Amino acid sequence: MPRYRLLIEYDGGPYNGFQAQADQPTVQGSLERAVTAFCGQAVRVSAAGRTDTGVHATGQVAQIDLDKDWPAETVRNALNAHLRGEPIVVLAAEVAAEGWHARFSATERRYRYRILNRTAPPGLDHGRVWHMKAPLDAQAMHAAAQALVGQHDFTTFRDAACQAKSPVKTLDVAAVERLGEEVVLVFEARSFLHRQVRSMTGSLAEVGQGRWTAVDFKAALDAADRKACGPVAPADGLYLTGVSYEGE
Repeated sequence: MPRYRLLIEYDGGPYNGFQAQADQPTVQGSLERAVTAFCGQAVRVSAAGRTDTGVHATGQVAQIDLDKDWPAETVRNALNAHLRGEPIVVLAAEVAAEGWHARFSATERRYRYRILNRTAPPGLDHGRVWHMKAPLDAQAMHAAAQALVGQHDFTTFRDAACQAKSPVKTLDVAAVERLGEEVVLVFEARSFLHRQVRSMTGSLAEVGQGRWTAVDFKAALDAADRKACGPVAPADGLYLTGVSYEGE
């Protein structure tokens, strides 16, 4: 039974997250229906990251196990044909290496958060950025974000519904920069807690607006208390942009 590795992008706006749910539109549900329509096989699609409602992806990685040994290009093209009309695209497909798993073999996940920082609201990017009118100091946000790098107890930035066994995670990259009218945040780690990126982003936005200092931000992290978290950023601006695997 060959396992196929899929590289996927999607607009998360119309979906109730990635993970399949009864009577709710989800990315996983749409992908699984596309597989069944293609080859008649009922499969479970496993992904590197279970993105929340409204969260987008430009580099999601998933896997499917098929009974027949199809050419990878046929798998990609057939899935895209059956996904037509939905904002989900399989960018690439390939036969996975022996023992490879989309979720458990991942060594790093990368997220990008886009804040449109201008007076006028988004037109073309409606639903794909967090619109903030108040000017943001991206340099101050970047300086404060460096407190996140390394191994920490991230309870402050952990959603109450998070099912992870431990709040301790190691963040490899936390970067903030201004690109024209956008303030872009990038986070990289092996794994993240539920809504961790949106929680960190919301608190860094407090720094950007001058409501918090870098000292305040670090104190919130060190408190290891969800009550110390600032407002949680909306899902609109969050993207899963890539997943890395050992040896790649």
